[in-house]
Amino acid sequence: MPISKKLTKLLEEKKIKYEPIEHRTVYTAYDKAATLKIPEKIVGKTLTVKLDKNYGLVLIPANKNLDKAKFKKIAKVKSVDFAKEVWIKKNLKGVKVGAVPPLGNLWKLPTFIDRFLMNQSKIIINGGDYNWSIKINSAVLKKIIPDLITGGLTKPR
Repeated sequence: MPISKKLTKLLEEKKIKYEPIEHRTVYTAYDKAATLKIPEKIVGKTLTVKLDKNYGLVLIPANKNLDKAKFKKIAKVKSVDFAKEVWIKKNLKGVKVGAVPPLGNLWKLPTFIDRFLMNQSKIIINGGDYNWSIKINSAVLKKIIPDLITGGLTKPR
């Protein structure tokens, strides 16, 4: 399966320039960076999280971990946990678990992106499949995701 149809449609509707990247099958952002021979700091990993009783997507660099304490403050929630695979399969149609694009508006979910990634000129994000990614200008994410929330969300790995 190439790049998610929902994602492609959104990018084309918004007239966003992007570069689809086909690569060997990878299941982690770390492996994606190694496969593509690019710095981990420009490869985004999408986390699907449960925020109190709701869900959201978080995009952080491959070389960092989510700092749940910082994230709770930014998201204004009491609890943060990672979504169960069953929930992801049931609710995020058209993409594979572990390859979710960081565009919550495709599923009416809030999207949070670490400030560090927003400061990179180009970033690599999931394309919905283990063999496809997208190279995109980070600044255009604000055009694609109307309710984008950014902030310092990470701690060193």
